[in-house]
Amino acid sequence: MWQIAVRGVGQLLVTAGLVVMLFVFYEVYVTDFLNDRTQNQLSDQIREQWDAAPSTDPAADQVAPPVGAPVAVVRVPRLGEDYEKVVLEGTDEDELSQGPGHYVGSAMPGQQGNFALAGHRVGKGSPFLDVDTLLPGDPIVVETASSWYVYRVLGTPGTTDYGVDANGVPGQQIVTPDRVDVINPVPGGTADGAPAGAYLTLTTCHPKYSARQRLIVHAVLDGGPISKAEAPDGPPALQEG
Repeated sequence: MWQIAVRGVGQLLVTAGLVVMLFVFYEVYVTDFLNDRTQNQLSDQIREQWDAAPSTDPAADQVAPPVGAPVAVVRVPRLGEDYEKVVLEGTDEDELSQGPGHYVGSAMPGQQGNFALAGHRVGKGSPFLDVDTLLPGDPIVVETASSWYVYRVLGTPGTTDYGVDANGVPGQQIVTPDRVDVINPVPGGTADGAPAGAYLTLTTCHPKYSARQRLIVHAVLDGGPISKAEAPDGPPALQEG
């Protein structure tokens, strides 16, 4: 009798293991495949919007769209010359399942404060899978309707020293999920504090395949807006990597 029971338990464990494997395969590979199609559709959508209402005023970039609507396009040369992600307004799962999301209420591209983004590390397109490989000085280029904005990861360029800037903001940090202060106007500062620079912050899960911690990358705006009329193919920073 006990042999039958053991056999039954063994079969149950094998079945459970297969279910888990199929779930992981779906979450990691199938959702990535589906997200590629979603991002292509979002890319078409945002460019149609830009073409329909062309703007040469950088101030227009600082008006947040409705939750769920495209905000901007982010390119990160370090992550590949073809790395291009459409960012949506909002960070609920409805948005993050489609791509990176912009924290509602945080700064807009080029604006003083903190242009803060969240993204899945694994699955749903895995947009922030390799953000841990970003090094000090690496460019993160944000494209809007009228302009390009170049942010650079904080730290000492050419090294792995992320250090801290004059406001005490590091280029990279690993924190617990409750550290929402990383998306404040000055990362790590108070929620109602005045902006003291134009930052960009990327937030994602850490380590890979876990939500136990958060990996944070901070960058700072390098110069002002670059007009798309003058640089239709993007700024020179896009050639770095």
